[in-house]
Amino acid sequence: MRLRVQDLDRPGLHAARRRGKGRPRRAGPHLPARLPGRRPRRQRPGHPRHLLNHTSGIEEDYGDPGEGDDVYERMVANLAGARQVHALGHTHGYSPALGYAILARIMEVIDGGRWDDIMRDRLFDPLGLTSTSTRPAGQDRAATGYLVRSLDEGPIPSPLAHLPRAFGPGGNVSTTARDLLTLAYVFLNEGLAPNGTRIVSPGVLREMTHSRVPVPDPYLFGPEWALGLIVCDWHGHTVYAHDGSAVSQSARLRILPEAGVAISMLANAGPRDSFYRKVFNTILADLGTVTIPDLPEPDPSLTLDLSRYEGSYERPGTRYQVAAEDGRLHLKFTLNPMEAQLLDKPEQLDYELLPISETHFLMPSDDPLEDTQTVAIYEFKNGAAQYLHTNCRVNPRADEKGATMHVMAVSTISDHEGFWNALKQAYGRLPGGATWTLAVASTDGARAVNVIVHDSLDGVRSFFEGHTAPFATTEYFEADAANAVGLPSA
Repeated sequence: MRLRVQDLDRPGLHAARRRGKGRPRRAGPHLPARLPGRRPRRQRPGHPRHLLNHTSGIEEDYGDPGEGDDVYERMVANLAGARQVHALGHTHGYSPALGYAILARIMEVIDGGRWDDIMRDRLFDPLGLTSTSTRPAGQDRAATGYLVRSLDEGPIPSPLAHLPRAFGPGGNVSTTARDLLTLAYVFLNEGLAPNGTRIVSPGVLREMTHSRVPVPDPYLFGPEWALGLIVCDWHGHTVYAHDGSAVSQSARLRILPEAGVAISMLANAGPRDSFYRKVFNTILADLGTVTIPDLPEPDPSLTLDLSRYEGSYERPGTRYQVAAEDGRLHLKFTLNPMEAQLLDKPEQLDYELLPISETHFLMPSDDPLEDTQTVAIYEFKNGAAQYLHTNCRVNPRADEKGATMHVMAVSTISDHEGFWNALKQAYGRLPGGATWTLAVASTDGARAVNVIVHDSLDGVRSFFEGHTAPFATTEYFEADAANAVGLPSA
């Protein structure tokens, strides 16, 4: 199984070439239980490959599993209330925490140990990775992460040293560029480590690279996803990729099997795709290999029915609104209020979508610190697109019927840190169709006002107090509060 390298050790840049051969061996457990779903039709049993190629369709709604050794067991147990956002295997949607956590739990059940120990005993030690760990590296061994919120302000230290333990298999592996290339060596040498240890068989590597599903947005990363690896097409040449991005840390790995080359880059700020492309293309050109293709240009000749794309698309903690304005499509992105404060950005961002085709768009930014992104809006039903796919995440169209009531909650806070941490958890678990319009605190932090748009005052009350009751007393909930807080009526 392939792990995602995300919260990383010291920045670095290296290149490696291949040597060696090996023999086959087979493996691959089935996922024993049916995946939870909301669709009425019967679902077939899931398989770990649905988790590895990110087509399970399980919504990332796993609550707060804590920081204990049973974290992945608790995440799987918490799936009882998770929705199935699309049918098993129906479309690709990257699962940054949950998918990898389920895989980690499968490993624990099969091996009878903890994921951290299994990774050390079965991968890190056999590979000789002396600078790689599933635990956060100490400050004396890891590069300090930085945020760059504006060119005038310059870099500032990140307030987040590492991700929660729930993200362990999907983003808390600390490593170095050299250790990452040692892992890439295995893919270039038919499963052998540089020290000659057999890690996997050539047959397993073929399965990992050739079992693929299409990626709806093929331009930013690649058109296909294999079992843990992105499959890129660089001017007709197959390249395997694996990236990782956390707050203030980013990783890029590219494996070019035809040239026998692997390149890795770790950075303690970002991510910036333009930076990775510039650095990698310089090295690739020096090596005489194929380089990274540019993003496509928009097609001004396309005439689109913009109403087919309009609507809201969401997943837990993220909501996109696509709207036509003056004959052009715009994507409005509502940030988590805490994220907006951390990044010093407005809570709603607005981007114009420039069509590449009937289902693909460029999303340029006027912020000099943001690169152009790509977006897929696809699968039309009754004249309306059903999914929005960007940055490898899938966002289904939201059912907004009845979500027109503004509910204002005014709270007196007893535990400031606990209250806002609880709100962050709640924001990621909003009911379908609901939006979090406002989250503000008084100057002294003792009072807070929140506005949630939904179809039921009692539903908002139950949802809000279910998360915040231990940390605050909410004096009252007021329905239809748009005018009270200066918000437009729905």
